[in-house]
Amino acid sequence: MGFIRPLKKRRVWYPDALAPVFAALLCIAIYPIAKYESDRDAPDRPQQAGKPVNAYAVAAHIAGARVAVLAGDSRTAEAHVQAIAHDVARSARIPDVSRPIAHEAARAAVRALPGVRSSVWLDAANFVVMVDGAQNRSMDMIDRVCVALQPLGDTLAVVVNLEDVSAKNGDAAEVLSRNCQLREGERAFMQAKRRVDVVTPELRSTFKAQQR
Repeated sequence: MGFIRPLKKRRVWYPDALAPVFAALLCIAIYPIAKYESDRDAPDRPQQAGKPVNAYAVAAHIAGARVAVLAGDSRTAEAHVQAIAHDVARSARIPDVSRPIAHEAARAAVRALPGVRSSVWLDAANFVVMVDGAQNRSMDMIDRVCVALQPLGDTLAVVVNLEDVSAKNGDAAEVLSRNCQLREGERAFMQAKRRVDVVTPELRSTFKAQQR
């Protein structure tokens, strides 16, 4: 009989063996913080873009992707990677081209809002909403318009322009504009600023100076 050599046991490096456990624990620890950060936008307020990427959320997605890879779940791992890409794009103010807002659906959505007379699209980005009364020409009205548009697609691609159809002077007739998800004066990536007012602020100032 030949000599049979015993099989050597495979040595397991414990950090590798425990990696799924550590990653899962990291997900459990970070997820509540990341979820709180992502849910801070109130449901009655527009979504916000342009903010720094949430490091807690990124860490949670990385840990979740690692757990999914180790478990052989490629679909879940891909979902985590896509979530990170989405957060980075929102921070960079890049609209989601896969979720465009249909123009007629947008007009129908804002038609039911109190104070809205009518609406029209000037181009792919600029949505003009005619309102009745100075009290409806406000940032709060822009917020309400944007919230109404959110179920239809990505509002980061939309600039709302409010015009008071009952205005009695040039100042009251000035168009109030803002991108749905950004601060006043800011625009999304590659989104040009378009002058919507018929009379420019400079020309109104000249008229006022001449009337003194």
